[in-house]
Order: sequence, then structure tokens, then C-alpha cells
Amino acid sequence: MEENVFARIEKQIEAAYTPEEVAVLRKAYELSATAHQGQKRKSGEPYIIHPVAVAEILIGFGMDYQSVAAALLHDVAEDTYVTIADLRKMFGAQISTLVDGVTKLGKVPLDKHSQGDKQPTFMNRENEQAENLRKLLLAMSEDIRVIIIKLADRLHNMRTIQYQPEQKRRDISLETIEIYAPIAHRLGIRPVKDELEDLAIANLDPVAYAEIERALAEQEPLRMEFLEDIKARVSERVAEIVDKAEVSGRIKTVHGIYRKMYMHGKEFEEIYDIYAIRIIVDTVGDCYNCLGVIHDMFKPIPGRFKDYISTPKPNMYQSLHTTLIGKEGIPFEVQIRTWEMHKTAEYGIAAHWKYKLGYSNSTHQAQAIEKGLGWVTHILEAQSESGDASDIVTAIKSDIVREEVYVFTPKGDVMSLPAGSTVIDFAYSIHSAVGNKMTGAKVDKRMVPLDYTLKNGEIVEVITTAQADKGPSRDWLKIVRTSEARSKIRAWFKKERREENIVEGRQSFEREIRRSNIRLSEEQEKKLMAVLCEKQKCATADDFFAALGYGGIVLSKIMPMIKDEASKIINADAPKTEVSIRPKRTVSSDGVVVEGIDNCLVKLSRCCSPIPGDDIIGFITRGHGISVHKRDCTNVPSVISLAAEPERWIGVYWGANVKTEFNASLVLTCLCGKLLMNKVFEALENLHIIIQSVNTRETKDGRKLIYLTATVNGIEHLKTVMNRLEKLDGILSVERGGV
Repeated sequence: MEENVFARIEKQIEAAYTPEEVAVLRKAYELSATAHQGQKRKSGEPYIIHPVAVAEILIGFGMDYQSVAAALLHDVAEDTYVTIADLRKMFGAQISTLVDGVTKLGKVPLDKHSQGDKQPTFMNRENEQAENLRKLLLAMSEDIRVIIIKLADRLHNMRTIQYQPEQKRRDISLETIEIYAPIAHRLGIRPVKDELEDLAIANLDPVAYAEIERALAEQEPLRMEFLEDIKARVSERVAEIVDKAEVSGRIKTVHGIYRKMYMHGKEFEEIYDIYAIRIIVDTVGDCYNCLGVIHDMFKPIPGRFKDYISTPKPNMYQSLHTTLIGKEGIPFEVQIRTWEMHKTAEYGIAAHWKYKLGYSNSTHQAQAIEKGLGWVTHILEAQSESGDASDIVTAIKSDIVREEVYVFTPKGDVMSLPAGSTVIDFAYSIHSAVGNKMTGAKVDKRMVPLDYTLKNGEIVEVITTAQADKGPSRDWLKIVRTSEARSKIRAWFKKERREENIVEGRQSFEREIRRSNIRLSEEQEKKLMAVLCEKQKCATADDFFAALGYGGIVLSKIMPMIKDEASKIINADAPKTEVSIRPKRTVSSDGVVVEGIDNCLVKLSRCCSPIPGDDIIGFITRGHGISVHKRDCTNVPSVISLAAEPERWIGVYWGANVKTEFNASLVLTCLCGKLLMNKVFEALENLHIIIQSVNTRETKDGRKLIYLTATVNGIEHLKTVMNRLEKLDGILSVERGGV
């Protein structure tokens, strides 16, 4: 037994817990060490080192002894002879339930090929990830300690990830930066978030990471001299008005610098908020007094002051933020907070957990925990209503990592929404019924369009109707920015428009079947529908078509599976029928595959400029081959069977030999401004985008339209470009256009 391993944390445990609790932790260690005896980590070290390291991280968080015991035992039920029932007998329900919760989070693997016979099968990685996240959020909603233990587990695994194969390092790092770091951020556990992000970037982009570390090392003497000078000057002035103030300095994380350099196109020298000073005081009044002193000492940068004390972040974070310029001309940020706020800023929900368990008579911390976990409930409720597990992935990757915008209801209540949210998002954040009956909105007492983007400090009033049959428009799905609003809109159509959804879904399904040249007999169609219903967990074919209609099932995502299943059914019946999927196809130089036709000219239509990743369809022209359009192009009939010549529309898709560069057309709606074009050109230049053409015109309402054609290498690249342009001041919207 590795007694020396436990000795590393023994003093910390004895200082933090009662003798009775220490005895439980010692017992948990002894069982874990015995159960893991002989097991090794990839590094060759005894396996027991890992659970002890996870326990040590939780001790640093100030977590209760039950969480630490569960950390020591978190792998025994999965990797050893010890069962959850054994743990329940030895340690009671609380600890065994925590271990069971952490164990279950690892039951859905990232690699679909590694699943056993009893594991559910998934069509693709996204569905696997969605199911994994759903289980994770359910565990969080039942006991937040489960995810805190899992975060500590992931943190230690990331610290020792160098012993894993390269591809596995990249897979784990990608999941870490997309899922676990954002969750740590939303739970307010800043040190864990920062370290997970830095470790992930070191594995995902080691060259850039090394470049940033080198740049920081080169400036270290100057940096330390600057920080020490600022700290000394601030400490001297603050001491005149506040007793026992602590002043410290810090440097922006590598990941924070990386985002600025490689995602916002800035040089290292252009990043102005690398330096930060933190002032910690006893009272809220002291915070504002220090702010006055700081603004008297240095020149504040306009628009860079944020009061998170009066308006806390959703993760309970509170602090005053202001950015200043010293006499050296170097900008730096100052954060001012109380000791209680600092504890929350460092450990988030973990900092309040002992209060939740009853270690204090104060209910403030327990209420803070409930409020801080509200987003988990929202995500799970929205996913339950929509029936689409992928909404969870979207919410984690987008909603909970965005900057927030703070607006007010007419009664003065503060509402926090992701930056870029519209008045529709606001309405659905209040309640589903408010969003469903919304007819308009007022911002600061003036009417605004439904796609109006909210700004900090605005007062928003939602105008509703009493009509019982009022509901959202399908067009709203293109306007809203939050996954919560999108899920609730889909849920309404799912519940209130079932017959309409069935018709819409059936038409789209039959259209795709024809376009893919899948020819089935009536009996084969029944077999295919039975398979699809089973895979999509639909009781009947109508349920399947209804899900297609309201968007719960995305047809483009499952078409490869449908083709595969249809092929299996046809091949099984081959001796008895001549029904088949035509194998003929031609591949264009652009990488577009045309099913059923050999040796024909294929060209991309200029009216919609399709690029790889777009859902496409082909049209047989007279004498000019196949013209390829985006499926939602205005020149493509919504219902092919009702077109004048439906037989001329044909199934096409992107092949493996797709070319690397395509011209994409964009339409930018902007506010008029002399320097706006310069901002657009600068943004595209930073992204290394080649502009093929650009034209502008002004609209009657005083806005400007910019039509530009740029070279991109696919739909994901184009989305990155569009997202970057949308963030520019003065840009109202960015949409795909034709030439």
C-alpha cells in the first residue's frame, strides 16, 4: 500500500476536517489503494496517485469531506472489484451516490467504436457528445458536487496528458476546451477554467502556445518591473483610505492571449489588457472608495468600466473592473472586490458548498447556489421540450461562454442574456408563454423590430396578444441567438402544429429520397421506416415525420444513414427484385458528385454560390450540364414535386475531392460610417481572406448595404468570417448572397 502517497495530503486533511471525517477519508484511501494495487498509469506510476491528486484539488477548493472521499474512490467501481453496493455499506448513501454519479459520467465514450454491446449506438460524434452532456447536466442538477469532482478529475488528467498518444491528447483537449472549461467558467471556478484552457491550447496548437510563452518570457523583466511599480503606487494611495487592503498583480492567461492573437487577428504587441491589478478589501463601500482613488491616479479608458457588484454575472462573480493608462502609456486592468467576492471569484459554487450542507445558518450562499445552477435547469428543460439532444451541445458551446448583456424589465428586474441576443430571446427568457404570444417589443419606450439586438442598460417591454392561437413564426428560428429560445420555438411547433409538421416532414423526406435516387418497393419502404423509427426513438412513422417537420430531427444529418439502411434492404432483397439504387455518378472538378448520370458538365450556380458544407441540389439545364444550387436558393422550388419540370431536379452532394477554394458572396447591412469599410477590409485582411469584388449602396432608411465576394475553403471557414464581421461596430447583419 502506498502510505507515502496519502502522507502528501494528510496534514491538509487534518487541518480542514474533524477527526471523525479524517477517519472516513483515511478509510476511503486505504480501500482505494488496496483495490488499485498493481494498477499503473500511462506514466508508469502507481494508479493511486491519480485519485489522491484529485482529492487534493478538492481540498484546495474547500469541499466537504464526502466529496474528497468520493474523489479517493471515484475509479474503484469502474476499474476494480469494488461495487457501488459495497461502497454504500462501507461509507453510506451520500458518498456512494457521488461515486456512482462520477462513474456514470464516463459511461458514454467519445469513440463510438469502443462501445460494448450494452452501450447505446449513436450515428455520429455529435450525438454521442450530446448524450454525454445530457447525463452530465442531469448529474449536476441532482448534486453539483458530481461535476466539481469530475472537473478536478479532468484537471489532473490534463496535467498528466503528455503520456497519452498524440491523437488522444488532441481529442481530450478539444473536449476539455469546448465542454469542461466552459462549465468551470459558468460555475465560477476561475483557476480551473484558466488552467484547463491553457493545457488544452498547449496540446491543440503547441506552436502558437510556445510562441506566446516565448513572447511573455522575453518581456518578463519589463513586465515584472511595471507590475511592481503599479502595485507599490496603488498600495500607497489605497492605504490612506482603506485598512487591510491587499494589492496583487497578474498576467493574462496564455489562452486569453491566444484568443486575441489567433481568433481576433491581433499581434502580441496589440493586446492591451495583458496586465491586471487586483485590490481586495473588507466592504463594498471600500470597493467604491478605492475606485475613486484609482480613477484619480490614472486616466480611465472610456467604455471599459464594468460594475459587476451591483449586477453580478450569472456565475455569481462580483467585482469592479476598470481599464486605465499609466504615465508609461501601458494600459492595465484593475479589479476591486471584497474578500467574500474574491472567494466566489476563485472557487464559484464550490466556495459556497459548505453553507449548502448546513455549516452556517446563512441562507445567502444556498440561494446563490440555486441561482447559479439555474442555467442547468434551463438547458435541460429546453432540451426536454424540443426533444433535440444537440441543443445541449449548442448551449454549452455557445450560450454559456458568451459575454453577457444586462437589460431591465419595466419593473426594474435585471435580466442577463448572451451578448447578441434579440428581443425575442428576452421574451423567451422570461417564460415560454411570453415568447409564444409576443407580437412586438419596446426598448426604452420606443418600438423596435423583432431582430433588434439588445444593449447593456436598456429597458425592454414585451408586447403580447391575448389570442389563444397566437404562436411564434418559423422565421424566428433564423433571428434568435440563444439555444433556449430556439428550443422553445421548436417545442411550440412540436406541440401545436403536429398535423402541419407531419405533412412538412413527409414532403421533405420524400423529396430527399427522390433526389438521392433511392427506389424502393412499398414493402421495402415499410422496412426502412421501421428501422428509422427505431433508430430515432419514434413510436410511429407519423412521429418521425412530425420530428422532421418541427426540426427535432435534421434530415441532412441522417441522410447518410438513410442511404446506408436503404442499400442494406435492397441488397437483402436483390435475388427477388430488380429494385436498386443507381450506381452511376459523375464527379465535377469542383468536387460535386451527381448520382445517376455519367460524363456531364457540372457548374456551381452564381445566383447562390454554394460552397462545401451547404445542402445542395442539381438542375439539368438545356445544353449546359448540371447547375448546382443551394437547397434554400430562391430559384429552387420549396416542393420539387410541384415544380414545372420536377424530373429536371437531381440529387447531388459534395464528394471527397472537393477543391479547396470557393468564392462566397456576402451582404452586409450596416450603419453609414466613413471608416466602416476600412474596418471590414482590416478584419478580412487579419483573417487572410482574399476579396474578389465589393460594391455598396445606401437604402432609403439611411443604412448601407455592402456586397462582397471573398474566397473561402468551405462552410465552416465562411461561418468564421461571418461571425468576425458581425462583431464589428456598425454591422447590423451579415448574410449569404448571390452574385
